[in-house]
Amino acid sequence: MRNRENEKKFTDILYVLVGSIILAIAITSILKPNGMITGGITGFSLVIEKALGVNYTIIYYIMSLGVLLLTRMTMGRAEAGKIVVFSVFFPMILILFSRFEMNITQNDLFLASVYYGIMAGGATGLILKGGFSSGGTDTIAKIINRKLFRFMSISLIIAALDMGVIFVAAFVFNTRIAMYGLLTQIVAMKAIDIVLFGFSSKVVKLEIISEKEAEIEAFILGTIRRGISKYNVVGGYTSLNRVKLITLCSPRESILIRDFIAITDTKAFVSVLPVNTVWGEGVGFDRLSDD
Repeated sequence: MRNRENEKKFTDILYVLVGSIILAIAITSILKPNGMITGGITGFSLVIEKALGVNYTIIYYIMSLGVLLLTRMTMGRAEAGKIVVFSVFFPMILILFSRFEMNITQNDLFLASVYYGIMAGGATGLILKGGFSSGGTDTIAKIINRKLFRFMSISLIIAALDMGVIFVAAFVFNTRIAMYGLLTQIVAMKAIDIVLFGFSSKVVKLEIISEKEAEIEAFILGTIRRGISKYNVVGGYTSLNRVKLITLCSPRESILIRDFIAITDTKAFVSVLPVNTVWGEGVGFDRLSDD
């Protein structure tokens, strides 16, 4: 059992290492040399550099540590622990790779948007797959949701933050660069989903068994804004009665649910199943009738 846990930790760290290297290469050899923009802390750092002339790697490092400290103060040690590795580790890699001058796409903005989206999204997917958090807009959105806007879903706050950065970039850079930034965001989001869940699924089904089902149910209903079905089940090994929660959501929302469960009940059992198509009322579902 201990060997299996050590192998899991090694694999998770490897995911973060590979993801960090890929993301650093994408930023330093595609995003930055082509004068492009993206959402999140990366995009905001580039906007500050353009406006004030301060090196974006310094801004990124300061903001990452700021998010880490803010998370520790507002959401506790457990949540901060998930981003401490990336918040400290990645800026160092970014500073290292920024010393090399490369431009893979040779100023072709369309190719740069697509390839950066693929590489950055894939890298973020690897980091999430390792059970860590990037400490970017996802984390900031959780803090805003918990402390300010409980009525807004985390996914909506994330989209608003990313779009806000790109909107500001339209004034600091230009409208054309901002439009390519939107394309980059779309490609990156799809790349994250593919790394985490494969090519086939745009909806996933979560089956959750936990002693804290009431708290998890409240989070899914109130914060993620997804419906839930509940079933009474009996454990074959323990013979204990439990409530199984079942919900359908997007892959990105499933990561937010996983993060909440990881804090709420570390002994919870969660199975994730890809779903090709869902018919019925709901966000991202196919309606049974066009009437």
